[in-house]
Amino acid sequence: MTSPQVAPLTFQRSATQPRNCTFDSHDWEILSRYWHPVAFAADVQDKPLSVTLLDERLVVFRTGSGPDGQLVTARDVCPHRGAPLSQGWVENGNLVCPYHGLAYGGDGKCKHIPSQGDGPIPERLHLTTYATQEAYGLIWVSLGGGTEALPEFPNWDDPSFQQILPPSIDIRASAGRQTEGFIDVAHFAWIHHDSFADRENPVVPQYSVERRERGLHAEYISTVSNFPKSMQHRAPDGFLWRRIFEVDVPFFARLTVHFPEGGRLSILNAASPVSARLTRLFVPIVRNFDKDLPLDDVYEFNRQVFEEDRAIVEQQCPEDLPIDRTAEAPILADRSSGAYRRALGEIGLGQGYVR
Repeated sequence: MTSPQVAPLTFQRSATQPRNCTFDSHDWEILSRYWHPVAFAADVQDKPLSVTLLDERLVVFRTGSGPDGQLVTARDVCPHRGAPLSQGWVENGNLVCPYHGLAYGGDGKCKHIPSQGDGPIPERLHLTTYATQEAYGLIWVSLGGGTEALPEFPNWDDPSFQQILPPSIDIRASAGRQTEGFIDVAHFAWIHHDSFADRENPVVPQYSVERRERGLHAEYISTVSNFPKSMQHRAPDGFLWRRIFEVDVPFFARLTVHFPEGGRLSILNAASPVSARLTRLFVPIVRNFDKDLPLDDVYEFNRQVFEEDRAIVEQQCPEDLPIDRTAEAPILADRSSGAYRRALGEIGLGQGYVR
């Protein structure tokens, strides 16, 4: 796998909020500056793909196949008569509108109007495109120009690690709630008792949290196994499991788990805010063990764990993550979530993500 590839920045306008935006306007502007995953890279091939980010309907397409094909993201609206470009197709490197056949190049400019032959093409026939790049098997988009750094996932390019891309999961909850739930270690025994944890082992040992420029770093050591219940026998008696959480605001968290015999597994929890109440979760995984085993078991276990999370996160109230910790009553095990909320506040996010 290669390092992140950034698409040329073409005709990018200042980010403007979409109609019927579900976010607070100030929070939307802040979130638009960051990179968010919108699709699997493998799903963007010879056909345009419709996605939504921060309530903005987008079309993602490649101008050609292979490494020479430019990756482009644009508003999913033809500037001629407002038809959805994602229902069109790519022909000769251009995105063709399904309504009148207008063809748009990777630079966003209209290249051809079939109904008028060689007649002049108005400059207004120009797509609104956005900063786009491919990394960790995903397509990332920034509506605000891509000035913030992409979350790091260093082991993805390590040849000693296996790269795994489980299916995405849609969660009808805010991205902040989902991200905080991912770094919450006190819920293991109660939410994940069917998948890997144990209600007879609920105590959270003391752990440290270090604030970082973009978020936080926390290390948590306990006897809670990370093997699925069907594989618990592989954990030596008394083995201490070391979990390292690294969080980048707004909605990215890396978990590295130290397994027996030098095994390492890392997960990038990338919560993409489709809207204020809908999150599409992408979780690239790398591991340096069990690389010869079928991936179906990994997909099933990953789905089970995150479905257990989804069932409770979708019911949390208030629906938005309160930035102010006084809005809820924290406990000792909430060091990570407290630091995460403070980090969100420091980038300017308000008390809630919706009006």
